[in-house]
Amino acid sequence: MNIETENIPKKLEGKFEAMVVCCILGVGQLVAWNTILTISDYYYQVFPEYHPSRVLTLVYQPFVLGTIFILVFMGKKKKNQKQIAIGYTIFFIGSLLLIIFDLATKGEGTLSAYIVLCSIVACFGMANAHVEGAMLGELSFMCPEFIQAFLAGLGVAGAITSALRLVTKAIFDKSPNGLRKGALLFLGFSSLIEFICMVLYIYMFPKLPIVKHYYAKAESNHVEADETKITRLGNTELLYQNMDLAMNLFLIYALTLSIFPGFLYENTGEHKLGSWYPLVLVASFNVWDAFSRYIPLSKHLKIESTKWITSCVLVRFLFVPAFYFTAQGAHQGWMVLLTSLLGLTNGYLTVCILTNKPKSNYNVLETCALGNLLVSFMLGGIFAGVCLGWLWLIGTKSSF
Repeated sequence: MNIETENIPKKLEGKFEAMVVCCILGVGQLVAWNTILTISDYYYQVFPEYHPSRVLTLVYQPFVLGTIFILVFMGKKKKNQKQIAIGYTIFFIGSLLLIIFDLATKGEGTLSAYIVLCSIVACFGMANAHVEGAMLGELSFMCPEFIQAFLAGLGVAGAITSALRLVTKAIFDKSPNGLRKGALLFLGFSSLIEFICMVLYIYMFPKLPIVKHYYAKAESNHVEADETKITRLGNTELLYQNMDLAMNLFLIYALTLSIFPGFLYENTGEHKLGSWYPLVLVASFNVWDAFSRYIPLSKHLKIESTKWITSCVLVRFLFVPAFYFTAQGAHQGWMVLLTSLLGLTNGYLTVCILTNKPKSNYNVLETCALGNLLVSFMLGGIFAGVCLGWLWLIGTKSSF
């Protein structure tokens, strides 16, 4: 969905710095939610009867979807920069509140505490919707490398949180309240990252020369559109032209979230790794998801044909029977391999789709709108996957 690469300035300063900032912003866009997923073992200890991994995801996604749909229809009235700044601010405040609330309740697993936790997670959902679609729309009018860096940051967020979770478990595993100490350390790390992202986006990113250039270019397009009374393509027409990309994103995340993370925590049985097992599986997914987002940097390894992308997306549905039969009694090594492949294909195909050549020469208003539309389909797939994930509980002792 990136614009044509011709006319991209090559002598403007700050391109590398902008790519680094975009990567960090990508980390910040997911680190708060990934922290919740990664410390799920702590929430299972505190709220053992409430299926935290599944329920929190089910709480998170409707707020993401609802907010992104509102923003799609407000696209002409709301500035992306303000929208993104609001999102990172909500992430930062929410992460801080989780720490304060846990310290205030001393980690007690009451129903009221669970409701507050769900409320903060819902705020994370609204923040996600504010940031992701707007960032993709904004970066689409800039360098393609900026989108690549931002998407890579999304994967890096998962890899960092998984690595930190394994370290904290090793350190606090046998200490009193070890899970809680590790969770609080995690939330502190998440708060720090969100604060850095908030400062970087508001104060540093707009001042980089190359970013100033694209902002000025976007502003001139706005003025030209107003003077010539050119109207952008409507959401329906944009969606019609890019329906294949939108549906592929929907199917990718519907499949991934039907397995990750709920199935990995609740349906993989007991193994020699014990309590380390789900953490190793989540880490395997996140590391390979992060790694795969850099593969399309090589043009020889990037799939650009929409037909081939669609074929790969459909083949991924073989993961469903593969995970089911592997969980029935196969060695834990096979489950780690399957989870790694799930992450590898998830990250790789996502980047191939979102950096695909545009169907038309879109202006800045259209790229912003298209960014929100594609993200709304991706989030719709995530929500569908979360709902489908409950089907794994049918016939088990954990089912309602």
